[in-house]
Amino acid sequence: MADTGAGESPQAPLTERGARTRERLIAAAREVFEERGFLDTRVAHIARHAKVAYGSFYTYFPSKEAVFLEVADRLFEDMTRHSFTPGADPAPGTDSTEPAARVRRANRAYYEAYRRNAKMMAIIEQVSTFNEEFQEMRRKHRAESVRRSARAIERWQRAGLVDPGLDPEMTARALAAMVDHSLYLWLVQGDDTSDTERLLDTLDALNVRALGLRPTP
Repeated sequence: MADTGAGESPQAPLTERGARTRERLIAAAREVFEERGFLDTRVAHIARHAKVAYGSFYTYFPSKEAVFLEVADRLFEDMTRHSFTPGADPAPGTDSTEPAARVRRANRAYYEAYRRNAKMMAIIEQVSTFNEEFQEMRRKHRAESVRRSARAIERWQRAGLVDPGLDPEMTARALAAMVDHSLYLWLVQGDDTSDTERLLDTLDALNVRALGLRPTP
């Protein structure tokens, strides 16, 4: 049976055994994609790696594109949860260096997530050039991450900690693009991995200065 388009996935399995099989296929698919790349992966490779019958794959996914979307969706959930984390409006007298510390934590959490997912990120860059459904899912996750960061910037503006003249959404987009592309070059392209802490300190400083925050001591 040949691979088909992504289409609609069958109804999620209701039995515990079926759910375990589906999870095993997703885990196997990620490993095979990382080993072979997207274009050279076949459903037969995934089924064999998951130790399930070839035809059983189609009980859970209509194609390799569909299981790739599931793998990528979970990866983006892991990658994009790391924003500035808006929380509540800062109370009067709040330590003005706390937003800078939050930026630092977010950047390092994103770096760790990127490092965990570097192999798949390389494949994702490839697939994003030709799969529109995948592109749309990627935009959705990125937009949600930008919204969370923009809300944090708005709260810091109301507290007088960030320049009120900055556009929160555009600022969040620009800073996210800078960090994302820097880590892509660092971890996927192997631009230079000799001094990661120096890179992260620089990204922190650029974020903090762009926002006009008071740096952490």
